[in-house]
Amino acid sequence: MTAFPFTISATDGAARTGAIETPRGAIRTPAFMPVGTAGTVKALYMDQVKDAGADIILGNTYHLMLRPGAERVHKLGGLHRFSGWPGPMLTDSGGFQVWSLASLRKMSEDGVQFSSHIDGSRHMLTPERSIEIQADLLGADISMQLDECTPFPCEKDEARASMELSLRWGKRSKAAFGERDGQNLFGIVQGSVYDDLRRESAERLIETGFDGYAVGGLAVGEGFETMCSVLDAVVPHLPGDRPRYLMGVGKPIDLVEAVARGIDMFDCVMPTRSGRHGQAWSDYGPVNLKNARFAEDVQPLDESLDCPASRDYSRAYLHHLVRSGEYLAAMLLSWHNIAYYQSLMARMRAAIAAGRFAEFRREFGARWESGEFE
Repeated sequence: MTAFPFTISATDGAARTGAIETPRGAIRTPAFMPVGTAGTVKALYMDQVKDAGADIILGNTYHLMLRPGAERVHKLGGLHRFSGWPGPMLTDSGGFQVWSLASLRKMSEDGVQFSSHIDGSRHMLTPERSIEIQADLLGADISMQLDECTPFPCEKDEARASMELSLRWGKRSKAAFGERDGQNLFGIVQGSVYDDLRRESAERLIETGFDGYAVGGLAVGEGFETMCSVLDAVVPHLPGDRPRYLMGVGKPIDLVEAVARGIDMFDCVMPTRSGRHGQAWSDYGPVNLKNARFAEDVQPLDESLDCPASRDYSRAYLHHLVRSGEYLAAMLLSWHNIAYYQSLMARMRAAIAAGRFAEFRREFGARWESGEFE
């Protein structure tokens, strides 16, 4: 495998900024990847996602293999053409979704047999099939190894068994991926909340050799402090010359603290999921537009953002849309949230480049702690 060139242009403590160069364009890091579960970032046009500042989006293997079907997407030109997204795209392995369907799945050494949540049809997802779907059929720029997302909480013996299975699946994923030009494969560190297991997982993944390394199995109920502790334990053991990806995280404060610990890439459904439920994100935390305090508030959500949803509509109007159940509420709030998350990443990149990330982190933490959205 040939890893995409990854250049680190500046560091500030453990935080770093740079770019991953792919054939479909550069990914500026730290990067937040909007989640396009079924080939769409919910409630947004792809040009809105791009204009908001996203360099890369995420596609979901599990959902796309069930509907419309990975072979059909391939027949229609691959996921980039099918969805209208021309830039880089990362796909997850499908492992997390299968893990979340505990009542519908059966684990084995070979892979995971599961029933579709759509029609009950039976499917088998192995490391080899996951790579075939991601790299060959969907055409992802970055594919992920199949792993088992370790449940939380769990005993150490269970965490070790789960980690060992993911390591074996990682080797099979790499063997199936083979040597490719223009596509990369990332390995996934597991080990639950046990520092020694996390370090061992990282070291053994590095022995196998991947183009980038992800930290999985977080944002599953362990809490903010534990998440930070796990990152403290594992990130120093990941290669400094490869991208580091924290999967499924999270709130803005999570992103800032993870960047401070050396993470380069993130994804989370939170911006669009919150938008569909009347919630906007800010440096001060979530803002509930259902709240009566906004009924006559003529200010925009955030006029500092170069986004029409953030700048051109009053909070009173957004409040009205949310309370009325209008589709436009979800569209505008999702648009704002994606723009806000991309702005946050841009501000972090600039702070690292200027050597003032520690100051940015302190100031952001103070705003978040105050929760005083005005």
